[in-house]
Amino acid sequence: MSTRLPNTLPAIDAPAGYRRRDVVLGAASLTASAFMPMTAKAQSLSPSAARPITQEAYIYGFPMVDSYRVQYSYFVDRGGPEFKAPWNTIFNNARVYTPDDKAIQTPNSDTPYSYVGADLRAEPLVFTVPEIEKDRYYSLQFIDMYTFNFAYVGSRATGNAAGNFILAGPGWKGETPPGIKAVIPCETQFAFVLYRTQLFGPDDIENVKKVQAGYKVQPLSSFLNQPKPAPAPKIDFLKPLSPEAEKTSPAFFTVLNFLLQFCPTHPSETELMARFATLGIGAGKTFDPQALSPELRAAVTDGMADAWNTFKQFKRTQLDTHKRSADCFGTREHLKGSYIDRMAGAVLGIYGNSKEEAIYPVYFVDSQGKPLSGAKQYTLRLAPGQLPPVNAFWSLTLYALPASLLSANPLNRYLINSPMLPNLKTDADGGLTLYVQNQTPGMDKESNWLPAPAGPFFLVMRLYWPKPEALDGKWETPPLERAK
Repeated sequence: MSTRLPNTLPAIDAPAGYRRRDVVLGAASLTASAFMPMTAKAQSLSPSAARPITQEAYIYGFPMVDSYRVQYSYFVDRGGPEFKAPWNTIFNNARVYTPDDKAIQTPNSDTPYSYVGADLRAEPLVFTVPEIEKDRYYSLQFIDMYTFNFAYVGSRATGNAAGNFILAGPGWKGETPPGIKAVIPCETQFAFVLYRTQLFGPDDIENVKKVQAGYKVQPLSSFLNQPKPAPAPKIDFLKPLSPEAEKTSPAFFTVLNFLLQFCPTHPSETELMARFATLGIGAGKTFDPQALSPELRAAVTDGMADAWNTFKQFKRTQLDTHKRSADCFGTREHLKGSYIDRMAGAVLGIYGNSKEEAIYPVYFVDSQGKPLSGAKQYTLRLAPGQLPPVNAFWSLTLYALPASLLSANPLNRYLINSPMLPNLKTDADGGLTLYVQNQTPGMDKESNWLPAPAGPFFLVMRLYWPKPEALDGKWETPPLERAK
């Protein structure tokens, strides 16, 4: 019988105004062109009925469409600047992210990444990890097409010992062969596996490369030295929308329909998919804005705008106030049908970790509730004994707006993290004060300076493998004070 990694993340309630529903979808053909025509039922919808359905479907689908944009650039677009490797092939990035990396918003610049785009249609994949020294943090984050984090391998989840793990797509019923520690089931036919390997400093990069060289991915048939199964049908991948077009173009739902064919319907989402289908949204369907009446097209555009207004309100009332900082990422069970949480996670930091793995206190505003700007100067003080409580490491990273990307600066310093502590200057009482501003705070303070752009920005604190006091609220995120 197969051993399966447990899902242990706690559930949360959906925010006010959202019903508690889980979500998944139906399978269909494997090409971009093989969709059924839009039915007359969509045309019979009134604009007043179509608008809220559009809003709901957009909030639900945004993480999927935006994730596809990233994965298309990584695993499909071989001539593109962000291409990494073909499907089912590991790519090791032996450096940290810089402002030149633009595919993923709010990237982590603490850990070199490795990537696997997993196509699980033909057969499972076997992921092999080497033995890693006990003090080095590493993780494999398994992300499905919905952007649910459905499993982990690594320091926290499985330890630093060597091992082999099977990643299996929907419907796989095979037995666990000898030498496999666990079978990781994925409910969608494609998955994204994101590796993080801790870097202790610039002189540690060769050690990271050695760790990465021990990562291996192969089809199950290769692992077992058996004949390969028949290949899966070739896919005519749709070209994704740009980040700007995702926000306003009704073609968003054409991309969503394409993706839904690879996501077998979850039992809890039958009703939801039936409601979306009345507007031509769903696996195997065609969403053609030109086939809609002018009134229905306007309702669709308005519904997309309503979704963004809902996000803005959620961000302002829940995230900016620090009422929620760790609930936007996790398993299906953890998110419990809160699609606005899932959308917010994708908008602000797609592929963020589940809170057991990492939490992300975010500073969109200062302690006075005002947006952050390089025209001002800020300090963040960590009192004696109040460093972020972690088993691995912590960091504070700055991102320029509106792109939510790392900010170029003369020091090439995009974050301050715990491995830098020996080089930071402590206060007289043993505390630590960090300076966030556009211009240098002075040579005596420059070791603790996180350079800001001249315009708007925000900060993300990362606590990797947080200790219980970080999760239960006993440790509180320090305020960001405006100095001038």
